Amino acid sequence: MGTFAKHIILCHMTPTPHHPRRLHQAAAPVADQENPSSTRRWTVLSTVLTASAALGLRRASGAAAQAEQSWGTRSFIKEKYFQPGLTAEEAVARIRQTAEGMRDMRHMLDTMAWRYVMFYVRLKSAYLDADLKSAMAAVPEARRQSYVKTANELVDNMAELDRYIRSPKVYESYLYYEKTLKSLDELVALLA
Repeated sequence: MGTFAKHIILCHMTPTPHHPRRLHQAAAPVADQENPSSTRRWTVLSTVLTASAALGLRRASGAAAQAEQSWGTRSFIKEKYFQPGLTAEEAVARIRQTAEGMRDMRHMLDTMAWRYVMFYVRLKSAYLDADLKSAMAAVPEARRQSYVKTANELVDNMAELDRYIRSPKVYESYLYYEKTLKSLDELVALLA
């Protein structure tokens, strides 16, 4: 997308030679002449707006939407502020997806990419806050007490994981990463 927009911008721009300012230049420009820099600005602006509109009109196909969902590239701002709350079944599915994503995060933790791990953990914990409340409706009354206990344990473990990633302490990070995975597995088992 970025290279496409850059290509369009570069194609519409024409290089103009820069002349040094003359000392005896007229104070007011002639009304018939256009200012070349403002024309160039409007050309660039219209090109960018046209390219963004053209890219915005393109809808994601089924395969592209599935890839977007599985890679986690959806906008969490859009989901938080502009989409209604999820149903209990959708919340359970997103909790399962979070568990898979946390397992896939192992490579980032092994390479000690702390910034990415911290962003990912905070993003997933923000999602889990709403999902755990929504998924409680799907839990039978008999298992609700154990669900609440496991959900609280998961939230505590993720908070500790975030704390140790921020510091960064390697051993404690791995320890709470494993505890978080264990809590997620227990929670998914309760929701099955």
